[in-house]
Amino acid sequence: MKKVVIIGGGASGMMAAAVCGSGCDVTLLEQNEKLGKKIYITGKGRCNLTNDSDVEKHLSMVKRNPKFLYSAFYSFDPYATMSFFEEHGLKLKTEHGNRVFPVSDHASDVIKTLERAMEEAGVTVRLNEKVTHIETNQGGVCGVKTNRSYYEADAVIIATGGISYPSCGSDGSGYELVKKLGHTVKTCTPSLVGLHTKEEWVKELMGLSLRNVKVSYYKGTKCLFEEQGEMLFTHTGISGPVVLTASSVLNDEIVKGPIEVRIDLKPALSREQLDKRILRDFEENINRQFGNSLNKLLPAKMIPVVLKRIQIASTKKVNEITKEERMQILNLLKGFSLTVTGLGDFSQAVITKGGIPIKEVDPSTMESKLVKRLYLCGEMLDLDALTGGFNLQIAWSTGHLAGDSVLYMEQ
Repeated sequence: MKKVVIIGGGASGMMAAAVCGSGCDVTLLEQNEKLGKKIYITGKGRCNLTNDSDVEKHLSMVKRNPKFLYSAFYSFDPYATMSFFEEHGLKLKTEHGNRVFPVSDHASDVIKTLERAMEEAGVTVRLNEKVTHIETNQGGVCGVKTNRSYYEADAVIIATGGISYPSCGSDGSGYELVKKLGHTVKTCTPSLVGLHTKEEWVKELMGLSLRNVKVSYYKGTKCLFEEQGEMLFTHTGISGPVVLTASSVLNDEIVKGPIEVRIDLKPALSREQLDKRILRDFEENINRQFGNSLNKLLPAKMIPVVLKRIQIASTKKVNEITKEERMQILNLLKGFSLTVTGLGDFSQAVITKGGIPIKEVDPSTMESKLVKRLYLCGEMLDLDALTGGFNLQIAWSTGHLAGDSVLYMEQ
């Protein structure tokens, strides 16, 4: 029976183990004290494990190297993923945006399901064991050395993840292992992460969530990207769904230098409609102080910041507001601007952009093109997608393909 060593007990590693364990002697090595630490925190602890949509939809959501995933996605698609988990006892549900979660809303149940699948396949799991070296012979892998032991191997699958959320064990050690074997690693940057801004006043808005706003990203006069949805202010800048998407789509541009962000706080209203709305609010508050008349237009937390930016005294009576001042208010509501200076760090990033170049990996098997019987899968590859379960599907599909390829590999 083929001896297989899998390095990394995350999503792709556990999937690979469950697949090839049925016909191989599989040992999974995990340097953490438990399996799937990053899975525990995905989907805010609920684990959005895939998206209930077809392969073409998934490919469209992959921002880097989608064509590489054709074989992986079509051999183990989102529907196969859902079937896998349900067949191993996990009940699933589909929510807004076709996001798939366990019915229990507990990410831990996803991990338990994978552990159960591995146990049924006869996989041996070794925790708290860090790989220090992969041995090769005649251009192919032959063994794995750890801080505790040595394992002979007919095949090795590396699924150590990227660098995002290092608290979960994503320390980049897998990259060092493959570098020693001749692989290169493309520069890694955080992706699906909040953005830092220049303005100090964002601290005053920390924790404020804005729903149904349109956020546009500009370099000079050119609009690079815009999306409507939900965003959030943090102590260092902005985050939330529309910001995380931008961090992926505009990753390279953000790294190069500052980008202007314009937030349309009232995207459902044209400028003319919004002006009428402001006039109507003013008529209702004609004798009130201006600062007390904005509660229907803006969240309370935002009013002091807006007053500072338009430089109209909060004590000024509404009936004293000039047309020019009203236009200032309108312009700010339709283009609340701030300056993005950079990406959040890896400790806050959902995924890693960069990693092992896909040209060094066979897309039909996940086998290294440089080292025989070495397979690479999951987040350590230069693949990343938008939020919605698409990144975990990359992990399941590439892990499944790697495991399947090893299972049918000739000795």
